[in-house]
Amino acid sequence: MSKNFIMIDGNEAASRIAYAFSEVAAIFPITPSSPMGEHADAWAAQGKKNLFGQTLEIIEMQSEAGAAGAVHGSLTGGALTTTYTASQGLLLMIPNMYKIAGELLPTVFHVSARSIAAQSLSIFGDHSDVMGVRQTGFGLLASNNVQEAQDLAAVAHLASLESRIPFVHFFDGFRTSHSIQKIEELDYETLRSMLDMKYVEDFRKVGLRPEDPMVKVGAQNPDVYFQGRETVNNYYAATPEIVRKYMKMFEKKTGRSYDLFEYIGAPDAEKIVVGMGSGMDTVKETVEHLVKKGEKVGAVIVRLYRPWSGEDLRKVIPESVKKIAVLDRTKEPGAPGEPLYLDIVQTLVGRNIEIIGGRYGLSSKEFTPAMVNAVYDHVDGAAFHDFTVGITDDLSNKSIPVKENIDVEQDGIVRCKFWGYGSDGTVSANKNSIKIIGTETDMYAQAYFSYDSNKSGGYTVSHLRFGNKPIRSEYLLTKSEFIALHRPQYIGRFDILEGIADGGTFLINTTEEPENVFNNFTKKMQDEIIEKNVKVFAIDGFKLAKEAGLGNRINTVMQVAFFKLAKVIDPDKAIELVKKYVEKQFIKKGKEIVEQNWKAIDMAVDAVQEVPVPKKAEKSVEDTVLVPEDGSEFGKKIVEPIWRMKGDQITVAEMPVDGRIPTGTKRIEQGGRPGPVITKWAAKNELTQNMDVQWDEAYFEYPGSCMGCGEVPYIHLISQLYGDRMMIANATGCSSIYGGTFPAVPYTTDSKGYGPIWANSLFEDNAEYGFGMRLAVDANRR
Repeated sequence: MSKNFIMIDGNEAASRIAYAFSEVAAIFPITPSSPMGEHADAWAAQGKKNLFGQTLEIIEMQSEAGAAGAVHGSLTGGALTTTYTASQGLLLMIPNMYKIAGELLPTVFHVSARSIAAQSLSIFGDHSDVMGVRQTGFGLLASNNVQEAQDLAAVAHLASLESRIPFVHFFDGFRTSHSIQKIEELDYETLRSMLDMKYVEDFRKVGLRPEDPMVKVGAQNPDVYFQGRETVNNYYAATPEIVRKYMKMFEKKTGRSYDLFEYIGAPDAEKIVVGMGSGMDTVKETVEHLVKKGEKVGAVIVRLYRPWSGEDLRKVIPESVKKIAVLDRTKEPGAPGEPLYLDIVQTLVGRNIEIIGGRYGLSSKEFTPAMVNAVYDHVDGAAFHDFTVGITDDLSNKSIPVKENIDVEQDGIVRCKFWGYGSDGTVSANKNSIKIIGTETDMYAQAYFSYDSNKSGGYTVSHLRFGNKPIRSEYLLTKSEFIALHRPQYIGRFDILEGIADGGTFLINTTEEPENVFNNFTKKMQDEIIEKNVKVFAIDGFKLAKEAGLGNRINTVMQVAFFKLAKVIDPDKAIELVKKYVEKQFIKKGKEIVEQNWKAIDMAVDAVQEVPVPKKAEKSVEDTVLVPEDGSEFGKKIVEPIWRMKGDQITVAEMPVDGRIPTGTKRIEQGGRPGPVITKWAAKNELTQNMDVQWDEAYFEYPGSCMGCGEVPYIHLISQLYGDRMMIANATGCSSIYGGTFPAVPYTTDSKGYGPIWANSLFEDNAEYGFGMRLAVDANRR
């Protein structure tokens, strides 16, 4: 069977398989799972067929709880049904999940695993949500990367149909869900060859229908409920072997091998790490590096977490193992250890192995080879339980030290970092670049994009890797052969050249002449360029984009400059392919747009100029002042490092214990200046001159919202009317992001020190949350 390689992210990979196996999808959007439903909806609109020759029926409900109810009903009626969710959305499905599992209804929920809102919301990934449903009776199957998100999605659907156990198939939010990688496509022919229609027909037979009426009981009393609960035991006992059956069948069909638990490393390892999710690809990469150096280390990758098969785990752990560190990507406060750790301890009772547990990577916190190495060092050293890695805990002292970065990536890897800003097209261009290289060459490619929560106009950092073998580096770039700065205003604010390799290339988009460019760098940048013999190039992308009629969309110009300088593939071939992809991307917008981009490409080819680098810098620019000298302690210790993208260095003791922060912090960005009055009535009338205090002072300033956002003037106006006595219960969404993202918020106080209080509970309950605030006011007044 011929192999077809495609460039997609984890969400699309999972959604493709869910579409193939499903007749109905009931959904509600929640970051970062929303693209799964969006893809399915688009395919359905195009008339794409599933494995049964039908178009998926997709329905968006009013909430995640509503979606779960619709899934339950659809399954009860005998239709193969799926959904996609994450975080609190998954938790809102728990009541129905108990019912679905209790009724042995096969289904797969695809989850881009995400942090649960605790002291604050986070849209980023860890295992807090999936660990919160392990008691429901759903199977839990973990994927480590984009290839697995596709492959194991198929295993989950097949195993669910045969076992009658519903599954949550999960992969790390953003780290896998939004990471674009080159994978081998799983086609319908292969899927059909593994699907036994007998199990589909068995499922349909238990669907409720009037022509063969049955009733699902609503209640059982104490005399029989217990017995009824125990009827499912044999189904769960059989499930691990059913999952393995499809994994082995999958290997025969595709050559890709999976198992419930996979051991990697030295056969005589004395210390191992156990974990699941994308972090285990980083562990695997590090283990291979350490084993080559002669170290006796290993790791166990957990794929089937529920139903748990202790026997299979025991089989894969070498007899030589003396110490184990279990890594959980979640925190269960007050417990003797996190969930995976407790399962490992129980499973290995009787074996003479020291077992400790630790936490890593909450809310997509970076997990690098250096941190993996630190865990192995900890096992050999202090080896205390309940440790953390990747942060500095100076409050409870649970963190372990991490030494300098180690480079464990494959030989010949090319790593490229791009600094852009929302709406300049940088991310779109980089997606095109990796698709060009990944689909038009034999090379493998990976892309991951870091965004500022300020959306349009906020920073973007693109991390691209190109190699000759599959790329398993599931972390941001720590070293880069090529760095491009598309927005020169970032100089002095961010550490632009952090991690640039010796002899690397730096490209800057600037209006300066080449001979003046070097003098407009900070001293730190200049020293690094000189010491590392970095080659510097400049291009005026703004000028070229404008001349080509593209406005501020510099992406095409900068993409051409990248291909010319990085030379990942032949530059002439690359530019030919860029034109082809530009036509494909913009042809729906008209031939004129395509030709404007082609014009920009042709002009950009010869517009890149080398910047002369002196042996010693004579002039430089100062770092941008973000927090003035007389700024608050909060501004200096918390706000400034975060705004410089150094928030990882903030310690546990410096963080607020309950999520509360002062208001008026957004103005720090503006040198402490109060925000302007932006209400349209105030701008047109003389009310600003009399005054009436409601027009005098702003209670809402400098929100980081998208340009033209219609919400902002209304929030501004209502805060002016009632700001000195205003209590805000904010729903989750755009207004909660620009209104309440740590560390700086736009709500502020007046000259008397009065101002709005603001808080957020969930998406669904802001009315009830606000009602509770009102009840508290009434109670306190009494």
